[in-house]
Amino acid sequence: MAKEARILFTIGHTTHSINEFVSLLKQHGVTAIADVRSQPYSSRLEQFNREPLATALNAAGILYSFFGEELGARRVEEECYDGDRADYNRIAVLPKFLEGLNRLRKTSAQYRIALLCAEKEPLDCHRTILICRYLRDEFDILHILSDGTIEDHPHAEMRLVHQMGVSLPLFDQDIKGDLLIQAAYDKRSLQIAYRIREERVPQ
Repeated sequence: MAKEARILFTIGHTTHSINEFVSLLKQHGVTAIADVRSQPYSSRLEQFNREPLATALNAAGILYSFFGEELGARRVEEECYDGDRADYNRIAVLPKFLEGLNRLRKTSAQYRIALLCAEKEPLDCHRTILICRYLRDEFDILHILSDGTIEDHPHAEMRLVHQMGVSLPLFDQDIKGDLLIQAAYDKRSLQIAYRIREERVPQ
């Protein structure tokens, strides 16, 4: 019998209060947060700054772990940039990124984990377009939406294909389906990848 896939959640903190956020995690039995934000701070949403967030989660019995150095979208490694834009395919083979995936796998053996980033919409965030792309065959991935409902990852991928409007010549249907999904990931990554010049734009 095949080994049952482990569950991995994702969630965007968006503009929730800390109580609303914790309630969403409790609703789905999440016992650990893997924070994949490269810079886990916000001047507008201070409740989601790294230190107060970790304190609030720990008080609620939820483990907080920072994964932004390994799995964040804003990279310090120069080799993962194509001009001023981060290249998700290059990030995916970085030793640090692969270390982060392995740490996540090990942690998932003990905890019910949710990947945390800021964006409300899963398809707008690297937690889905970068990280989940490389875990989709190992985990049953479930995206916790802002209203508390769940979108499973296969459905999110179908939305992604539709949103990106990708098409390919006729192939065997199973092969074509996966190629469409991979093409959609590639196209969306070009749209949302971090650009160095964004730091120079006045806030």
